[in-house]
Amino acid sequence: MALEQSQSGILLSAHVSVRYGDKAPVLREVELTVSRGEVVGLVGQSGSGKSTLAMSILGLLDRKRVHAEGVIDFEGQDMLKLTERELRDLRGRKIALVLQSPLSSLNPALKIRTQLKETWRAHVSGTATDCDLAIRGALESVSLPSSDEFLRKFPSQMSVGQAQRVLIAMAILHRPALLIADEATSALDVITQSEILALFRQLNRSFGMAILYISHDLPSVAGICDRIAILHQGQIVESGSTAQVLTRPQHEYTLRLMAAMPKMPQRADAAKAAAV
Repeated sequence: MALEQSQSGILLSAHVSVRYGDKAPVLREVELTVSRGEVVGLVGQSGSGKSTLAMSILGLLDRKRVHAEGVIDFEGQDMLKLTERELRDLRGRKIALVLQSPLSSLNPALKIRTQLKETWRAHVSGTATDCDLAIRGALESVSLPSSDEFLRKFPSQMSVGQAQRVLIAMAILHRPALLIADEATSALDVITQSEILALFRQLNRSFGMAILYISHDLPSVAGICDRIAILHQGQIVESGSTAQVLTRPQHEYTLRLMAAMPKMPQRADAAKAAAV
């Protein structure tokens, strides 16, 4: 499998079903692939199973409560068969996660420098100088100040947009092969959301980092993704290139998503409305 993946360029290949206890499956025979350096969008409404799939990939589901079966192959390793210790070695180093609410994800009691330092030392045992250089480089990569003054700040002393950039800096500190962004722009205003989307694309191009961008917002996914997969009621109902899915949607649910997208008024309509 590892040899096949290296030859095909596939970084992640999942074929998985997940259920909580004796309840009906949350994910049913979901198949998803992410190639190296690719940006893949996973779109679906709340409750469709998007975050469950993300947690499955990262091995963050409670194995005593949640039953996952199938294969989640990442760089030739089945994530469903790894021990917690093996998963911990991969998380943050090979696969990183950016969540929706940065102020909930960051520790409010610790300064930014401390949190970045702990993230770095989780996988590297270099010198203090090495750590400092890595931290400042990560902050500069996400267009944040790398000054001592900024590093002394607590999360509450930053805007939500700055806090999200800090979270992204923590996620890319070890240059992971795959970044999972789970509703990472949902808590942001429109302008900041646009800036963060541009940042994801820049990181993808600069570092060759693959991104699984999870969202219920089809326009934001369309703006940065090479391919799109539509998740509905625990199943992938449609997938393909961004252009293919947006211009030639096949499934009824995708058509409904497209119909729900906001449309800009035509100039004549706008002029008429202004005159009334």
